Amino acid sequence: MSVPLSQQLRIGAYIVRQRLLGVRRYPLVLMLEPLFRCNLACAGCGKIDYPDSILDKRMSVEDAIGAVEECGAPVVSIAGGEPLIHREIGRIVEGIVARKRYVYLCTNALLLEKKLHLFEPSPFFSFSIHLDGTREVHDRSVCEEGVYDKAVHAIATAIDGGFRVSINCTLFDGIDAEEVAEFFDAMTGLGVDGVTVSPGYAYERAPDQQHFLNRRKTKDLFRAVFERGRGKKWPLNHSPLYLDFLAGNRDYRCTPWGNPTRNVFGWQRPCYLLGEGYASSFRELMDETDWESYGTGNYEKCADCMAHCGYEATAVDDLASNPWKMFRFALSGVRTEGPMAPEIPLGDARPAQYVFAELVQQRTALDEKAEAEPAQHSDAA
Repeated sequence: MSVPLSQQLRIGAYIVRQRLLGVRRYPLVLMLEPLFRCNLACAGCGKIDYPDSILDKRMSVEDAIGAVEECGAPVVSIAGGEPLIHREIGRIVEGIVARKRYVYLCTNALLLEKKLHLFEPSPFFSFSIHLDGTREVHDRSVCEEGVYDKAVHAIATAIDGGFRVSINCTLFDGIDAEEVAEFFDAMTGLGVDGVTVSPGYAYERAPDQQHFLNRRKTKDLFRAVFERGRGKKWPLNHSPLYLDFLAGNRDYRCTPWGNPTRNVFGWQRPCYLLGEGYASSFRELMDETDWESYGTGNYEKCADCMAHCGYEATAVDDLASNPWKMFRFALSGVRTEGPMAPEIPLGDARPAQYVFAELVQQRTALDEKAEAEPAQHSDAA
């Protein structure tokens, strides 16, 4: 694994503490979205389909730091949108690092070299560069030519500057295992500290609905990829049991509370990928969300999801409960042949609810009300 030993130890101590306290549900990674605005319009993204009034919103430094303290997770992933668009992103990162949380700033890297001076190298901080494959694959994924080359140049600049740099990669239907292996080889050759990989989640608002992987295709693809990776030292930034899950060898259920999301609307229910309501506080999110109504087998929208933000926490919890599995994995690695774990039955999943437009309307109405109240007070004065 490419996760630094110090980070593994801190997270391990955090998990032990939660268990000793008898906490059943606890977060591992806070997904912090300080804005939705992005400078790309990727065909597989469902995060930017908002009116300009919402895309122009920015989370304050105080709210960002407050969310980190309220949640208490040892790791913070700053996503979006494109976080480097946020004018105070340097202060947000500085404040989180000062609290000794491990920060991964997710970026498409188009602004990275211009904004690099806002950050200081730290063992608690890493840039997580979005790359979905080799040059042709990535530029097609983000719907713009030249983005891959700009990102690779920015990666080299950041590494030369002493920063930790990792890659976050989303795989879609149509890519083959040889292309993925070639990409992992290239990233390893660049000297990145880690590669996070996940099958794409089928955002209902994404422009391209034709290239999301179903669960069987995901498992077949990752088995073929891992078979090509034998003997190579790809710095995959995952727990080994999650990688085993991707290859179809484990029948995990997702743990959405392991990666709670805080964005400009509040605490998103139920997870980073699926927005179906918001809580006003982290405690409300944890205590009042109907967690059992979500997940593969429970909800139609979750049918094909195998994304790391839902299942990595499940794998980590399994490993913490059964540490001997690590020794077995170290001996044999990911199994790429033989029968797969039983698939989760989908017959009893509740039908999908499409609430995006309603939620946007509610948030817009609240914003208009908030803007009107100061004006009314001023008129009264």
